[in-house]
Amino acid sequence: MIEEKEKKFLTVAPFQCAWRKDLKFREAGRGCVAFDAFACNDVTVVFRENVGSQHYHYKRDNSPHYTVILGSHRNRRLKIEVDGKTVVDEEGVALCCSSMFQSYWISIYDGLISVGKGRYPFQNLVFQWLDSNPNCSIRYVGLSSWDKHVGYRNVNVLPLPKNHMLLWKQVDSGEYEGTDDGEEELEGGQMSYERRGLENFLESWELSDVFFVVGKEERLVPAHKVILQASGNFPLSSSNEDVIQLQDATYPILHALLQYIYTGHTQISESQLGSLWALSLQFEVMPLGKLCKEIVERFKLNKKLFDSSKNVELSYPSSQPHCCMAFPSQLPINVQRLKQLQSTGEYSGINIYIEGHGLVAQPHKVILSLWSVPFSKMFTNGMRESSSSEVFLRDVSPEAFKVMLEFMYSGELSLEDSTEFGTLLLQTLLLADQFGVTLLYQECCKTLLECLSEDSVGPILQAVSSIPSCKLIEETCERKFAMHFDYCTATSLDFILLDETNFSNIIQHQDLTVTSEERVLNAIFMWCMRHKELCGWEVIAELLALSTPDLLFGDRLQSLNNLLPFVRFPLMPYDLLKKLGQSNLRRHVPIFDDLVREGIGYAEFGSLRPGNDQNPRFQHRRSSYKELQYICDGDSNGVLYFAGTSYGEHQWINPVLAKRITITASSPPSRYTDPKTLVSRTYQGTSFAGPCMENGHIRAWWTVDIGQDHQLMCNHYTLRQDGSRAFIRFWNLQGSLDGKTWTNLRVHENDQTMCKADQFASWPVTGPHALLPFRFFRVLLTGPTTDASNPHNLCICFLELYGYFH
Repeated sequence: MIEEKEKKFLTVAPFQCAWRKDLKFREAGRGCVAFDAFACNDVTVVFRENVGSQHYHYKRDNSPHYTVILGSHRNRRLKIEVDGKTVVDEEGVALCCSSMFQSYWISIYDGLISVGKGRYPFQNLVFQWLDSNPNCSIRYVGLSSWDKHVGYRNVNVLPLPKNHMLLWKQVDSGEYEGTDDGEEELEGGQMSYERRGLENFLESWELSDVFFVVGKEERLVPAHKVILQASGNFPLSSSNEDVIQLQDATYPILHALLQYIYTGHTQISESQLGSLWALSLQFEVMPLGKLCKEIVERFKLNKKLFDSSKNVELSYPSSQPHCCMAFPSQLPINVQRLKQLQSTGEYSGINIYIEGHGLVAQPHKVILSLWSVPFSKMFTNGMRESSSSEVFLRDVSPEAFKVMLEFMYSGELSLEDSTEFGTLLLQTLLLADQFGVTLLYQECCKTLLECLSEDSVGPILQAVSSIPSCKLIEETCERKFAMHFDYCTATSLDFILLDETNFSNIIQHQDLTVTSEERVLNAIFMWCMRHKELCGWEVIAELLALSTPDLLFGDRLQSLNNLLPFVRFPLMPYDLLKKLGQSNLRRHVPIFDDLVREGIGYAEFGSLRPGNDQNPRFQHRRSSYKELQYICDGDSNGVLYFAGTSYGEHQWINPVLAKRITITASSPPSRYTDPKTLVSRTYQGTSFAGPCMENGHIRAWWTVDIGQDHQLMCNHYTLRQDGSRAFIRFWNLQGSLDGKTWTNLRVHENDQTMCKADQFASWPVTGPHALLPFRFFRVLLTGPTTDASNPHNLCICFLELYGYFH
């Protein structure tokens, strides 16, 4: 369902800026961009009203814009500029990292610019600044650099929820139903992970299964076997309760040892340092033993006496007690040993069964309770599981449960790349939400956003729409679906499973990208019918001749009446409106009749009717595509001819000369390899792209770049043979967004169409890829031509592309 996750990197050269059409705020002046960056300095993000060019740089921009520079002045400062003028210059804030990718997020809300670090947008805020004269028109996001290359990846533009000051708190897991009297309730009904840290179990009898008997007074100190054994080597058995005798130790020494294990830091008087060292060596808590040794040797080197009135601070090197880091990374716990205890079930004391799958795990209660309030309540609130060693779960995916356990024991989300990757990720997200494992839930949310594609957006939206805490992902999915509406409603019929709210939001979305209003109409009919096959309104009209709307649409008949007004009938072609008006739909669906009448009236008298310009129903969608339809070979309807007319504004001139498009070949330019020839309207006797070596293979190709601000959903293309007899038989038409990764749009294997000089030939492009927009197109020779003397020359003197152009 979700494509295999790829790590896509974008490298921005010095003094350049990368602009992508998808990096756009849904609402002008309001949005958030989250990304990973790899840089020595000057990670630069530009917010602008319109898209700039690749060679645009923020220092040379005269249009209104905001610029946020992370790691300015050789990675020493944070800067914010407004229209090129510095308004913020703060030292040591949100600096860059040149050794690894680091995560950042920047949000803008009516001039309030917020900067944060970390994987989770809207958490870990490090700086805010409010513009007293805000620019509420900025919408596009550019990724720039200064004097060194900057690497970007996982770039996502996210919407801002209504309460923008509590943004990412949406993804906290929902309240676990069923609380008991006397149980502490935290704000929001959910105990946070920070409040459930391992320090809460330090010397706690809750879920303890071992205790120490300390000193002559025989003081009892509880602990947990799995924590002790993952931190050192303690004399433990597999019985329910163990006793460890420490008659020669004192309680302060043991307390310091356990505090270090459970929290990652402790303190002790200088005079007791030697005893703590000895105890840490006895139980092989090596990180603590090493720390004690270093301090003792430093005292000896300085010939300094120990002072019983002074305390020594001891902290595990990775410990950051004020940072929300996942267990067990901030503690002196051996993760490999901990995972081994998980896999063997040693010291577990609990068996978890899933209905239909039997025994699936033997985890440790303290680990489950550390992460999950529902599990903690299950084991401590007098429920059956409190006294039983068996837990039975139902309606739970065993694979997702194992992923959740892996996270609980390692603090990392581990999912193997496979065809079931997307399904497992969704199941894990839902399970994390069910059991309140907040950090796992956030990791799943972040991974889902990174994996979101045209193919996965429908099933993801369907899965998360019922979860209140997934509102951010839900809105992002709706926008993604709307921007790829044609593809999402044609390649898979999963969209008929969406609920009415989501489907209605998509239909009304201001970023809805659709090739025609007829496609919106067809999608609405299919959704209301729950139709299992791709069909258009004509099929529905035929079915109504044999049925009634009540039988055909069932419980979604009212939804049909709600959704049809969102189709912009006045923008449909007049001939299509006439056909709609003559169909059974008009006679059986009253609101349809009214809307078609309105469309016909606008087509006939629209220019005379006041107020139409302000009504969204009479305005073309902002991101709609223009249809460039193939009529015949060599016609003037294709995108390359359209570019030569400055997109319908002037008389035609060669678009290569006008720099509207760029054409390159696999061989160097010459009088026989002339880019202008391929789009000229004049026949050339000799025109070819010669061979080159690529990845050990002989390749020949012509490539067309229709421009950074343009894309084409290609559904037809035309070639023209030059005067030679090198007829092509094996070739591919390919599309690309970046000019590097190519998608086959049509594959030709021993195609015999080309058979004489000066011949035109055209082919349709069908299937799902015909609904994907691309910027780059190329004709790639994949096998020898019919000319044995020049088998690797791609001999064509004309190329034209058709489809939906933006």
